[in-house]
Amino acid sequence: MIYGVSIKQFLLDLNQEINKDNVFNGAAALGFYLTLAIFPAIILMMTVIPYLPIDRVDQAIMDLLGQALPEDAYGVVAEVVAEVTHNRRGGLLSLSVVATLWAASTGMYAIMQQLNITYNVTEGRNFLRARGIALILSLLFCLLVLGAFSLIVLGGTIEDWIGTQFGTSDLLLTFFAVFRWVVIILALLLGFAMIYRYAPNVKQKFAFISPGSVTGATLLIIASLGFAIYTSNFADYDATYGSIGAVVILMLWLYIAGLVILIGSEINLLFNHYTSKDNQISPKEEGEQPRTNPAPQSKR
Repeated sequence: MIYGVSIKQFLLDLNQEINKDNVFNGAAALGFYLTLAIFPAIILMMTVIPYLPIDRVDQAIMDLLGQALPEDAYGVVAEVVAEVTHNRRGGLLSLSVVATLWAASTGMYAIMQQLNITYNVTEGRNFLRARGIALILSLLFCLLVLGAFSLIVLGGTIEDWIGTQFGTSDLLLTFFAVFRWVVIILALLLGFAMIYRYAPNVKQKFAFISPGSVTGATLLIIASLGFAIYTSNFADYDATYGSIGAVVILMLWLYIAGLVILIGSEINLLFNHYTSKDNQISPKEEGEQPRTNPAPQSKR
């Protein structure tokens, strides 16, 4: 039971909300906009990395992408990263950082619009304010990624030092392998929490742990690894799409990421419905109507 609602009823309510909000179509739109945004975001991060006092952060990021992305899609990303990180690009930081941030925030802005559909509110923030929020969230995401993987690199440095001083052991290797995934999962949870709190135009409390963020982080890890295995062993997109097969795979992966984000928001909305007395989420601007009773009255 979930707050007095059976698992079966919860799944029926979730399916109804997904269909009502056209989540699959919304995820397709997100996949397109995230494709436009991912390379500017990578360029921004990889341009900043050479100025950080921590070595191998870029390698840690690429190692994880290599595990999560299908091989062909990873090849496309790695090629862009290799070109960008070959030399320090001071000009990018000084002259083009705003344009790069703007392009990188395209995906975040699309997420904001789709989450407004989930919560059934209109965008009461003006264009510049909404774009500003998208820019800030995108920048925070870059800092979150760099910070998380800096911790992973520092953990690896500590592991190397302990191994040099006292020798390596299976227990030590297991500990740091677990440490790496703990950092990644916490970073994912914080990322989902920021999106669900600040992206939609609704008033709600910040929750580091929520049903939607936990589900989203879990599904994203499972779906990414499963999709990578599927495309590596069963699907041959090159035979169908030729030279653009790698790009198609990347877009499919980003479609899955968008789908997970939207499903997580629908789960949060359902839990709010189950626990709220008035079944309402207040919009940030006056004159807008929030969704009431987002799901049919569940059988208790």
